[in-house]
Amino acid sequence: MFFALGTVLSFLINYFFYSSENIGLDVYYALAFGIAWGVAYYLDTPNFTLPQKLGISFAIMGVLVLIGTLIFSLELAIPSILKFSTVFVAYYLLASFRASKSLRS
Repeated sequence: MFFALGTVLSFLINYFFYSSENIGLDVYYALAFGIAWGVAYYLDTPNFTLPQKLGISFAIMGVLVLIGTLIFSLELAIPSILKFSTVFVAYYLLASFRASKSLRS
C-alpha cells in the first residue's frame, strides 16, 4: 500500500508541477519514491537490526542507480538515490515521534 500510494503521489506531483519533459524519468523517480516508502514500511519491524535495515536500503539504492544508469545515465540516476534516502529517513523520523517507534503498530 505504501509503495503504490507513494509511487502514484510522487508521479502526479512530478508530472504536473516539475514536468521534466521525459515521462519515463518521471516514472523512474516515482518508483524510487514508492519503493522507499514500501521498503521502509517492510523493514519497520523488530525482526530487522539497524545494520540489516541500512544494508538492505543501500543495496536497493545500488540497484536503483544501476537500473537508472542502464536506462538513462548516471547523472539522471543519482537523484533517485536522493529521493530514496530522503523518504527512508523521513519515514523513520515520523516513526520516532510515536511511542512504539513504529508506524506499523
